[in-house]
Amino acid sequence: MPIAGIAGDQQAALFGQACFAPGEAKASYGTGTFVLVSLGERLASVSNGVLRTAAAVAPAAPAQFAAEGPVLVGGAALQWLRDGLGVIATAAESEALAAGLSSTEGVFFVPALTGLGSPHWDPNARGLICGLTRGSTAAHLVRAALEAIAHQVADVLDVLPLEVGVLRADGGASANSFLMQLQADLIGTRVEVSSEQETTALGATALAGLGVGVWESVSDIARLVRRGRTFEPQMDRSTAEAHRDAWRRALERALI
Repeated sequence: MPIAGIAGDQQAALFGQACFAPGEAKASYGTGTFVLVSLGERLASVSNGVLRTAAAVAPAAPAQFAAEGPVLVGGAALQWLRDGLGVIATAAESEALAAGLSSTEGVFFVPALTGLGSPHWDPNARGLICGLTRGSTAAHLVRAALEAIAHQVADVLDVLPLEVGVLRADGGASANSFLMQLQADLIGTRVEVSSEQETTALGATALAGLGVGVWESVSDIARLVRRGRTFEPQMDRSTAEAHRDAWRRALERALI
């Protein structure tokens, strides 16, 4: 059996999301969250907050590049609430708990459980829960964990070298509608959720298919990619910026 396509995990996911043009970006919401934006054929300079990496390309295509921002703890924060604290029984119930509240009432959860990755790169940072009151509940903590995932992705997007017009989402947590809507609200950009959560496998399949001639070009691949739900920003920008500022203040405590 021939080996006709090979790529790293996130590079394959970028290809599987058909992010071929500069500025096209994806976020994979798994245990960690991985944000990549295509840079095209030019190896553009990037900030210290993100990594430059090779992008997967079709056979014989010119080299292309991407900027990558790995967030170390995404869905792992929910796993910790489930397995470590017993706050939830399943990660899936986090959506209803979060949606049942109008806000976290000032509770923030900075999930630096293994330090912080992009764009901060601080291995010595430690997790932080702040803003607790006598009225804080398990639901507030769960919502704060979901909000932290969205804020961390927004932190990466803030330092990417290109403006992102749409963010394509995949991975297990992309099924969480509360999270996806909040993500669109915080970044002020449409979020398109892939109908296939495992876009890494999809990208590897597409690369192999191109390698053996099942498809002729990346245009054929783009036409095959199926989009699921789309989330448009609904929060006004002043409110979104107030949320972002409050998150940054909580984050500063974890970075001390």
